[in-house]
Amino acid sequence: MQKRPLEETSMKDPRSSDPQAPDSVPRRSFLAGAGAAAAGFTIVPRHVLGGQGTTAPSDKLNIAGVGIAGMGRNNLERCETENIVALCDVDFDKAAEIFEKYPDAKQYKDFRVMLDEQDDIDAVIVATPDHTHAVVAMAAMERKKHVYVQKPLTHSVSEARLLTETARKHGVVTQMGNQGHSGEGVRILCEMVWDGAIGPVREAHAWTNRPVWPSGVEVGRPEETPEVPPNLDWDLWLGPAATRPYHPAYHPAKWRAWWDFGTGSLGDMGCHIVDPLFWSLKLRYPVSVEANTSQFWPAFFERAEPKNEMFPRSTIVRFGFPAREEMPEVSMTWWDGGLMPARPAGLGPTRRMGDLDGGILLIGDEGAILGNCYGESPRIVPESLMRKYGRPPRSLERIPEGPDGHEQDWIRAVKGGQPACSNFEYSGPLSETVLMGNLAVRFPGQPLLWDGEAMAVTNNEEANAYVRREYREGWEL
Repeated sequence: MQKRPLEETSMKDPRSSDPQAPDSVPRRSFLAGAGAAAAGFTIVPRHVLGGQGTTAPSDKLNIAGVGIAGMGRNNLERCETENIVALCDVDFDKAAEIFEKYPDAKQYKDFRVMLDEQDDIDAVIVATPDHTHAVVAMAAMERKKHVYVQKPLTHSVSEARLLTETARKHGVVTQMGNQGHSGEGVRILCEMVWDGAIGPVREAHAWTNRPVWPSGVEVGRPEETPEVPPNLDWDLWLGPAATRPYHPAYHPAKWRAWWDFGTGSLGDMGCHIVDPLFWSLKLRYPVSVEANTSQFWPAFFERAEPKNEMFPRSTIVRFGFPAREEMPEVSMTWWDGGLMPARPAGLGPTRRMGDLDGGILLIGDEGAILGNCYGESPRIVPESLMRKYGRPPRSLERIPEGPDGHEQDWIRAVKGGQPACSNFEYSGPLSETVLMGNLAVRFPGQPLLWDGEAMAVTNNEEANAYVRREYREGWEL
């Protein structure tokens, strides 16, 4: 196991060559201008940025939250160094506690009204259900607002590409909410792989215990039509999705299982768990994707397709990637619903594979690396090889530690620091890959050949139709 010289590890922190990277500017300043991505950000006082002539009492950002009753609440708490000036949620009952916590913030149900009426907003946190990520983020970026968008970035492959291109066009600062990307562990993993700790990697795996919500129901959508809760705007909740009656099977919290709203286990956890593999193996677009899923037949001898609008209980998705730089072709397999890859040789019978949420496994010519859900504390297998190897040379910049590190990394970027570590130039292609896996789940057992640059399935026109989603009238992008 021979270490490569550090200068040969050509892939550095994705922020170092990012199109969103600003020129050297003072940290305590605001960024604006559609040409910022190409020519360096322009430093301007707040009264020039908008806000009807108002001047902030400090250089704090004015942040708005859209979708605040779930993960959005946590994101807001981690941004309390700034001014929380606007809160938007379609369900005022679920949002009531957050409204009370930030009494000075204006309250909205419709994000479009919020963006039209409140010019003082500098940045927007988007933590709505997956199917509305793109429409909210696009509306904000087109108004030159910086955005923090929860994972997965979007609901469809084409939306992820569109958000990446729009952020570049308007020069806004972006971050996807896969907080593990700010961690120490993912950087150590990259440094180990790039240092040749286990030799060339030709096989990798990622897995999760999800779904932890009702999934795989074979009877189709609910037939009952209960009354819409009085403080919920169901039409706004649906957003770009096709109209259907309200039912608690969708909201609150159970939308992840439904194709029209969520992105299943892979969408929920893939941007966390696949991320360390995507970065360390220098991946971009796969060239092939194939899925196998759990199946249900209505009767033992009946071979009619089940009526199922939900994601399966479990999936296996196999991605094929071409050679990259000095790295060989590699296969990456995703497992969920309790399915996992085989234990690597040399892993003792008492050692856990990953953690309760999931894990990663990289298999190289000279050993394997096992990690947990977010790529933390990667270890070479067998342990004797880990002790012999030690630690890799440090080549990547670290994000300051702390539970709010990912959000603060974004805030520092908005104020003139380095681009956020999971900005859309990185997290856009990551999300495209994850969502391409979901596209394959729609066509189990059928290998799909993928042209990533053209964003097209080249061997299945029916599958290719799902690259771009259909939008309800009035919600088109």
